[in-house]
Amino acid sequence: MASAFRPQQARIPPALAIPIPLLTKAIGNLFCFIYRFKIGLCQLAVTPDKERNIKHARKAIKEAAQKGAQLVVLPEIWNSPYSNDSFPVYAEDIDAGHDASPSTAMLAEVSGQLKITIVGGSIPERCGDKLYNTCCIFGTDGKLKAKHRKIHLFDIDIPGKLTFMESKTFTSGETPTIVDTDVGRIGIGICHDICFEELAMIYASRGAHLICYPGAFNMTSGPSHWELLQRSRAADNQLYVATCSPARDAGAGYIAWGHSTLVGPFGDVIATTEHDEDIIIAEIDYSILEQRRTRIPLAKQRRGDLYRLVDIRRLDAHCRL
Repeated sequence: MASAFRPQQARIPPALAIPIPLLTKAIGNLFCFIYRFKIGLCQLAVTPDKERNIKHARKAIKEAAQKGAQLVVLPEIWNSPYSNDSFPVYAEDIDAGHDASPSTAMLAEVSGQLKITIVGGSIPERCGDKLYNTCCIFGTDGKLKAKHRKIHLFDIDIPGKLTFMESKTFTSGETPTIVDTDVGRIGIGICHDICFEELAMIYASRGAHLICYPGAFNMTSGPSHWELLQRSRAADNQLYVATCSPARDAGAGYIAWGHSTLVGPFGDVIATTEHDEDIIIAEIDYSILEQRRTRIPLAKQRRGDLYRLVDIRRLDAHCRL
């Protein structure tokens, strides 16, 4: 009966297998694949002083690396206050080079110096007459490997609690971002992107081991949704999810919830923190992914006869071949 479900057609094009992680270790004259590594989540206090924020982030990244982290994640909008008034003032032209973008220049320098992979949270990016909420990913060689512009902008209006319209200043990104790094294949989302399961499903179908969501959930949505969404995205797609938030500043115009977290493929919270500044060091073990998918074989149980996820960009590329 299961064969009639046509699970292979539940994702179009068909899902890619999770690739063998790129991490390797030399043992004598042989190289073997290793599946475990440490991730560092740097929950940072953000101030109006941009130079201070950059220096502070550099220090936190170095501390995480000293504690063994091979992948370090920063928060959403870590170089600027989170406000529509601040975004244009603190924005940097990433494509124009290091002089025009001191925040990403620091990330490039530190990643190459420490030989680590950095998911650089996000900063306001200026490109022509547009602003984007942008995450840059740097490899162990210090080079920019990918750039994700926040796809789903945070526009919310809850009377008596919170109104914020990110679209007043930012333009939506147009492209899902998945990148092969020395610590595996990583999908990238920013904050409100986590609310949309379709994006996570696309990353899973493209073979992601891990999805990183730099985010700044607030005191309204944080208590009810922050952990719930992380665990849902991880359990539904049977992969790791890592989030990194700014530390809470009760005097700020926009107050972050905090609680940076690593969630495993069983939907289990592996490590988390409260709302103050902190650096989480936790272990990721990719061998668990296959274990999870074997024990609960969702890929074989999807009802391709009833529903389908269409990855538009992969489909377009497939049709051009």
